[in-house]
Amino acid sequence: MDIVVWVICLLVMLAGLAGTILPVLPGLPIIWAGFLGYGLYSGWVAYGLGALAVTGFLAVLSLAVDQLAGVMGAKKFGASRAGMIGSFVGAVSGLIIFSLPGLILGTFFGAAAAEMIWEKREVKDSLVSGAGALVGFLAGSLFKFMMGLGFIIYFIWAWIGV
Repeated sequence: MDIVVWVICLLVMLAGLAGTILPVLPGLPIIWAGFLGYGLYSGWVAYGLGALAVTGFLAVLSLAVDQLAGVMGAKKFGASRAGMIGSFVGAVSGLIIFSLPGLILGTFFGAAAAEMIWEKREVKDSLVSGAGALVGFLAGSLFKFMMGLGFIIYFIWAWIGV
């Protein structure tokens, strides 16, 4: 039974790893839930409450860093609030319609379209804002993905070490 619970928790964590890229899933909190579930089941044999507290803190911190990365990237390239909202709407709708390529293209074109439509910016300036939103999104996603991968590697290492 132990291995079944471990595999279920690992699958939850892998779904969370996908959520580090997809904007509709809170990736690291989902991975943390896998930590929590296995810890509760196993009586904290593989890792203690300290590891749970550290990973929980990092999961919450990642949500803030993710938001800051997108905003900082967009702002650095001159995006307005409308551009940032357009980037999010474009990312979600692109993901729904065209999967992962739509997510990436939607982030860029959503920001650029919002800049042109609501902020009445020139095409060139709007495209630069779209590029900034995309750079921020990619940087935040890379950060979350690497942190999530680290969480999962730690989980596997802790379980094997028991």
